[in-house]
Amino acid sequence: MSEPEFWTQKQLSEHWQISMHTLERWRSEGIGPIFLKMQGQVRYRLSDILAFEQEALRKSTSEPYVASGKQR
Repeated sequence: MSEPEFWTQKQLSEHWQISMHTLERWRSEGIGPIFLKMQGQVRYRLSDILAFEQEALRKSTSEPYVASGKQR
């Protein structure tokens, strides 16, 4: 069975085991994967989820976290 191309906020929150509120906060703060919003519906493309996960990989806790091209 293949993964869906577009994921809902609920699907992503379950996949990452984080609350939907966290995803909502991340969207308002410009953190997390990019998303689509069409007619009030938020969707995440699988390719953007995978890209965000790839960028989040670290070898050390001393590596800085970079969100949307900005160092934190």
